[in-house]
Amino acid sequence: MEEPRHRVRALHTEDTITVYQAYPPEIAGPAVRTGRFPAAWKRDRMTWVKPSFLWMMYRCGWGSKAGQETVLAVEISRDGFAWALRNACLSHYVQGLHTDQDDWKRQLRQAPTRVQWDPERDLRLAPLPYRSLQLGLSGEAAARYADEWIVGIKDVTPLAQQVHTLVRSGELARATELLPTERPYPLSEDVLAPLRA
Repeated sequence: MEEPRHRVRALHTEDTITVYQAYPPEIAGPAVRTGRFPAAWKRDRMTWVKPSFLWMMYRCGWGSKAGQETVLAVEISRDGFAWALRNACLSHYVQGLHTDQDDWKRQLRQAPTRVQWDPERDLRLAPLPYRSLQLGLSGEAAARYADEWIVGIKDVTPLAQQVHTLVRSGELARATELLPTERPYPLSEDVLAPLRA
Protein backbone atom coordinates (compact mmCIF):
# COMPACT_ATOMS: atom_id res chain seq x y z
CA MET A 1 0.00 0.00 0.00
CA GLU A 2 1.32 3.42 -0.96
CA GLU A 3 2.24 5.76 1.89
CA PRO A 4 0.37 9.07 2.04
CA ARG A 5 2.64 12.11 1.80
CA HIS A 6 1.81 13.23 5.34
CA ARG A 7 1.39 10.58 8.01
CA VAL A 8 2.71 10.23 11.54
CA ARG A 9 4.38 6.85 11.96
CA ALA A 10 5.59 6.04 15.45
CA LEU A 11 6.24 3.46 18.11
CA HIS A 12 3.14 3.83 20.26
CA THR A 13 0.96 2.14 22.83
CA GLU A 14 -2.60 2.81 23.95
CA ASP A 15 -1.34 5.62 26.20
CA THR A 16 2.05 6.75 24.88
CA ILE A 17 4.04 7.68 21.79
CA THR A 18 7.84 7.51 21.52
CA VAL A 19 9.81 10.42 20.11
CA TYR A 20 13.57 10.71 19.61
CA GLN A 21 16.16 13.32 20.46
CA ALA A 22 19.97 13.32 20.59
CA TYR A 23 22.04 15.10 23.22
CA PRO A 24 25.57 15.26 24.63
CA PRO A 25 26.24 12.85 27.53
CA GLU A 26 26.03 15.59 30.19
CA ILE A 27 22.34 16.08 29.37
CA ALA A 28 21.43 12.56 28.23
CA GLY A 29 23.04 10.70 31.16
CA PRO A 30 21.08 12.44 33.94
CA ALA A 31 17.90 12.33 31.82
CA VAL A 32 18.13 8.54 31.50
CA ARG A 33 18.96 8.08 35.20
CA THR A 34 16.15 10.26 36.53
CA GLY A 35 13.56 10.16 33.77
CA ARG A 36 13.68 13.97 33.60
CA PHE A 37 15.87 16.48 31.81
CA PRO A 38 18.51 18.07 34.07
CA ALA A 39 18.89 21.78 34.83
CA ALA A 40 21.42 22.05 31.98
CA TRP A 41 18.58 21.34 29.53
CA LYS A 42 17.57 24.76 28.17
CA ARG A 43 13.85 25.35 28.70
CA ASP A 44 13.99 28.68 26.87
CA ARG A 45 15.15 27.10 23.59
CA MET A 46 12.99 25.34 21.06
CA THR A 47 13.45 21.58 21.34
CA TRP A 48 12.65 19.34 18.37
CA VAL A 49 11.23 15.84 18.80
CA LYS A 50 10.90 13.24 16.06
CA PRO A 51 8.70 10.12 16.07
CA SER A 52 10.85 8.59 13.30
CA PHE A 53 13.89 6.62 14.48
CA LEU A 54 15.53 6.70 11.04
CA TRP A 55 14.95 10.43 10.63
CA MET A 56 16.70 10.89 13.99
CA MET A 57 19.57 8.73 12.69
CA TYR A 58 19.81 10.99 9.65
CA ARG A 59 19.82 14.10 11.86
CA CYS A 60 22.43 12.87 14.36
CA GLY A 61 24.53 10.73 12.00
CA TRP A 62 23.79 7.55 13.98
CA GLY A 63 24.96 9.37 17.13
CA SER A 64 28.27 10.50 15.63
CA LYS A 65 27.70 14.26 15.48
CA ALA A 66 29.15 16.51 18.16
CA GLY A 67 26.58 17.32 20.81
CA GLN A 68 24.32 14.51 19.57
CA GLU A 69 26.31 11.49 20.73
CA THR A 70 23.52 9.99 22.85
CA VAL A 71 20.24 9.06 21.20
CA LEU A 72 17.24 9.11 23.51
CA ALA A 73 13.86 7.44 23.07
CA VAL A 74 11.46 9.63 25.04
CA GLU A 75 8.10 8.05 25.76
CA ILE A 76 5.44 10.73 26.22
CA SER A 77 1.72 10.67 26.88
CA ARG A 78 -0.61 10.62 23.92
CA ASP A 79 -2.57 13.42 25.60
CA GLY A 80 0.55 15.57 25.57
CA PHE A 81 1.26 14.76 21.93
CA ALA A 82 -2.34 15.65 21.03
CA TRP A 83 -2.00 18.98 22.89
CA ALA A 84 1.20 19.75 20.97
CA LEU A 85 -0.50 19.12 17.62
CA ARG A 86 -3.66 21.07 18.51
CA ASN A 87 -1.50 24.07 19.46
CA ALA A 88 0.87 23.87 16.49
CA CYS A 89 1.57 26.02 13.49
CA LEU A 90 3.38 24.94 10.34
CA SER A 91 6.99 26.13 10.26
CA HIS A 92 6.48 27.61 6.79
CA TYR A 93 3.78 29.50 4.90
CA VAL A 94 1.39 27.52 2.70
CA GLN A 95 -0.82 29.44 0.29
CA GLY A 96 -4.45 28.40 0.68
CA LEU A 97 -3.87 27.01 4.16
CA HIS A 98 -3.04 30.40 5.69
CA THR A 99 -5.02 33.56 4.86
CA ASP A 100 -1.80 35.38 3.96
CA GLN A 101 1.85 35.67 5.04
CA ASP A 102 1.00 38.06 7.88
CA ASP A 103 -1.64 35.67 9.23
CA TRP A 104 0.89 32.80 9.17
CA LYS A 105 3.56 34.93 10.88
CA ARG A 106 1.10 35.90 13.61
CA GLN A 107 0.14 32.24 14.16
CA LEU A 108 3.81 31.24 14.23
CA ARG A 109 4.62 33.85 16.90
CA GLN A 110 1.72 32.74 19.11
CA ALA A 111 1.97 28.95 18.71
CA PRO A 112 4.04 27.07 21.31
CA THR A 113 4.53 24.21 18.83
CA ARG A 114 5.84 24.11 15.27
CA VAL A 115 5.28 21.33 12.77
CA GLN A 116 7.76 20.53 10.04
CA TRP A 117 7.49 17.70 7.50
CA ASP A 118 10.77 16.34 6.18
CA PRO A 119 11.44 13.43 3.83
CA GLU A 120 11.34 10.13 5.71
CA ARG A 121 14.58 8.13 5.44
CA ASP A 122 15.43 4.55 4.55
CA LEU A 123 18.12 2.44 6.24
CA ARG A 124 20.84 4.08 4.16
CA LEU A 125 19.35 7.44 5.22
CA ALA A 126 18.34 8.27 1.65
CA PRO A 127 15.15 10.34 1.33
CA LEU A 128 11.83 8.60 0.68
CA PRO A 129 8.93 10.14 -1.29
CA TYR A 130 6.79 10.67 1.81
CA ARG A 131 7.22 12.87 4.84
CA SER A 132 8.08 12.45 8.50
CA LEU A 133 6.83 14.75 11.27
CA GLN A 134 9.04 16.91 13.43
CA LEU A 135 7.63 18.87 16.35
CA GLY A 136 9.35 21.98 17.65
CA LEU A 137 8.38 22.70 21.26
CA SER A 138 8.90 26.11 22.85
CA GLY A 139 7.54 28.09 25.77
CA GLU A 140 4.54 26.37 27.34
CA ALA A 141 4.95 23.29 25.10
CA ALA A 142 8.59 22.76 26.16
CA ALA A 143 7.63 23.14 29.83
CA ARG A 144 4.74 20.68 29.51
CA TYR A 145 6.99 18.23 27.65
CA ALA A 146 9.66 18.34 30.35
CA ASP A 147 7.38 18.43 33.38
CA GLU A 148 4.16 16.62 32.45
CA TRP A 149 4.30 14.48 29.32
CA ILE A 150 7.38 12.31 29.84
CA VAL A 151 6.63 8.75 30.91
CA GLY A 152 10.17 7.37 30.43
CA ILE A 153 13.54 8.05 28.79
CA LYS A 154 15.82 5.35 27.36
CA ASP A 155 19.30 5.52 25.89
CA VAL A 156 18.99 3.83 22.48
CA THR A 157 22.51 4.71 21.31
CA PRO A 158 23.60 1.02 21.44
CA LEU A 159 20.65 0.15 19.18
CA ALA A 160 21.60 2.95 16.77
CA GLN A 161 25.19 1.68 16.63
CA GLN A 162 24.09 -1.94 16.13
CA VAL A 163 21.73 -1.03 13.28
CA HIS A 164 24.37 1.19 11.69
CA THR A 165 26.97 -1.61 11.82
CA LEU A 166 24.55 -3.98 10.06
CA VAL A 167 23.72 -1.36 7.42
CA ARG A 168 27.41 -0.74 6.71
CA SER A 169 28.00 -4.47 6.27
CA GLY A 170 25.03 -4.74 3.88
CA GLU A 171 22.87 -6.80 6.26
CA LEU A 172 19.73 -4.74 5.66
CA ALA A 173 17.25 -7.48 6.54
CA ARG A 174 18.85 -7.97 9.96
CA ALA A 175 19.04 -4.20 10.46
CA THR A 176 15.33 -3.88 9.63
CA GLU A 177 14.44 -6.51 12.24
CA LEU A 178 16.03 -4.33 14.95
CA LEU A 179 14.18 -1.13 14.08
CA PRO A 180 11.44 0.11 16.41
CA THR A 181 8.00 -0.91 15.12
CA GLU A 182 6.64 2.38 13.82
CA ARG A 183 2.98 2.03 12.87
CA PRO A 184 0.62 4.70 11.53
CA TYR A 185 -0.42 6.88 14.46
CA PRO A 186 -4.17 7.55 14.64
CA LEU A 187 -4.93 11.23 14.08
CA SER A 188 -8.26 12.73 13.18
CA GLU A 189 -8.55 14.72 9.97
CA ASP A 190 -9.42 17.92 11.87
CA VAL A 191 -6.05 17.73 13.67
CA LEU A 192 -3.98 16.84 10.60
CA ALA A 193 -5.64 19.05 7.96
CA PRO A 194 -4.27 22.41 9.19
CA LEU A 195 -0.77 20.91 9.55
CA ARG A 196 -0.22 19.50 6.08
CA ALA A 197 2.56 21.27 4.21
